[in-house]
Amino acid sequence: MSKSVIFKSGDARAVPQGAASRLSAGAISWLIAQTFWVGGIWLLQFLVLPALSKLGLAPLLVDDLAATLKPLLLGLAAVCAGLQALVLVAALGLPALWRDIRGQLLLTTMLMVAGYFGVHWLGLEAPRWQLFNYMVLAFCGLLLVLQPVPARQGG
Repeated sequence: MSKSVIFKSGDARAVPQGAASRLSAGAISWLIAQTFWVGGIWLLQFLVLPALSKLGLAPLLVDDLAATLKPLLLGLAAVCAGLQALVLVAALGLPALWRDIRGQLLLTTMLMVAGYFGVHWLGLEAPRWQLFNYMVLAFCGLLLVLQPVPARQGG
């Protein structure tokens, strides 16, 4: 018989002793932020927009929805990547932003968001550049999902 959760005997609260119960607030914040921005970007680009097109909505309407939702999602990605950068710095120190692969991916993410909004705010018509920024952001998120959650050193 296998045990899925082990409880402390005599504990009134019966807190599980598994790996999930040992996650710090920073690790939980990292995972939630990552879920929001990476999941949202992939969901919008590869599920929602193609599904709306396949449903028979007018292409102009789908393009208008994409033009409205993508900047909102990229703003969320910037905020969540900033939170993840704070968690990484708190766990591993400031040099982790440029020495650790997670920090490099987060910096690339923030740079791609800045590039996307920079083109948008300058009023340039560069939809391919914005799509490039969006796709690099999506793949940085995918690579970030494959990395372990940062943990404090020495503890």
